[in-house]
Amino acid sequence: MTSQTTTSETTGTRIARSADLGSIAVMSWAREAPEGTVPFLLACPLGDGGKGPGAGSAAVAQMLDSIGLPPDGQLVDGTARPSLQVTLLVVPGGSAVLTLPYVNAQITPSEAWLDAVAERGYACLIFTTRAWTGEDMDDPEAIAAFANAEETLESAAKVVLPVRSLRGH
Repeated sequence: MTSQTTTSETTGTRIARSADLGSIAVMSWAREAPEGTVPFLLACPLGDGGKGPGAGSAAVAQMLDSIGLPPDGQLVDGTARPSLQVTLLVVPGGSAVLTLPYVNAQITPSEAWLDAVAERGYACLIFTTRAWTGEDMDDPEAIAAFANAEETLESAAKVVLPVRSLRGH
């Protein structure tokens, strides 16, 4: 990801909650790239767990490691790993469900995101251990700045995640 590309409207922020992880925010956006529009999901802890932001980040790192997605910034091709414990389901009506152990988040992404997913058959998931530092999860510029930050990317599992559909596609 580079900060030189254009970010479309960000929609569909969803917060899942687990006692050990605290709240997990999941945000979607679509970005123009030379090869066309790319759909992204950003998942991150909010740092609001009972033991503080550090404990939430550690819990996310442990969860990601346990499913074979170390948060080391390396890209994982989920399309080549059918046993991956992460799924993305697009459902009729324009919503999507991201499911991992301890996390189940339903989001309502933008039309641009849905169109890009339909065209590509995958989305790029960035699940970072870095706690969200912004205030407005609906601000595309704030999300882009957070998602593109070196600290975010180096402490993230990055996955090309195949999309499943209830429509039989």
